[in-house]
Amino acid sequence: MNSHNPIQPFLESQGFLVVDGGLASELERAGFDLDDSLWSAKLLLDAPEAIADVHREYLEAGADCIISASYQATIEGFMARGSTESIAEDTIRRAVGLALEARGEFWADAAHRQDRLKPLVAASVGPYGAYLANGAEFTGDYDLDESGLVEFHRRRWEVLCSTDADLLACETIPSADEARALARLLTETPDRHAWFSFSCRDGEHIRDGTPITECVRELSSIDQVVAVGVNCTAPAHITSLVEVIGDIIGTPVVVYPNSGEIWDADRKQWSGPADPIAFALAGRGWYGSGARLLGGCCRTRPGDIRRLREVLPH
Repeated sequence: MNSHNPIQPFLESQGFLVVDGGLASELERAGFDLDDSLWSAKLLLDAPEAIADVHREYLEAGADCIISASYQATIEGFMARGSTESIAEDTIRRAVGLALEARGEFWADAAHRQDRLKPLVAASVGPYGAYLANGAEFTGDYDLDESGLVEFHRRRWEVLCSTDADLLACETIPSADEARALARLLTETPDRHAWFSFSCRDGEHIRDGTPITECVRELSSIDQVVAVGVNCTAPAHITSLVEVIGDIIGTPVVVYPNSGEIWDADRKQWSGPADPIAFALAGRGWYGSGARLLGGCCRTRPGDIRRLREVLPH
């Protein structure tokens, strides 16, 4: 595994890196029912080709980095569904393998290599709350302390680090303890790089109420952290968060917020605007505020990513 910073070539050659968009919502639009504790990870077992199709769509839309479908893929989660530990580990590796295969097929076409760097594959490390599947990923209200979270994440971390992913995406982090736990695991694997992105409840705090300034400062001394930022957060909070983070840390800021639609937990449906042009223009504003890794999270689509890339400075 190379120890160089994988995002640096993109920043040097084009000044930004475009991250992909939502995975689960694209799978639901394709007709798959993800009402399951494994969420999109269930398709690693049931329909892996559908995940690969979405990866390819984002690459064709201009994503410089696709994120593996391992967000909600945990050894414990698969074993609860009847998998052996060995099969669970293989399934998590397969999540990264699907992304690597999709990238390989994309890059094999000479037309895709014109004026473009080879896209990256980031192995998603979702939060403990995603495994709980009880909404704790949006509150950080956990029943484990920092040491317990290290042990929960450890084996999956080791599995993901055994793959050929270019880096890890520690994403949708709602808890300061969880960020510390993941940082500990990162320092135990010195040949690996990762970005850390927090889920935030407003323009200053992550979901558990910790000021994001505190979280960013704790990560600022770790050389393996290639970017820090936010995801799975309302677009309205992003500019404030980018400015706060940028004032503290020297690494690039990563942002991939939700589409702007609002989830109604009672009615179990999304409502509100979903305008690709508005999202892209907002992204250009986030770039202007200092973000350098930009993409989308819940409900964003390949069209959002295509338009985002089009409006960024070239």
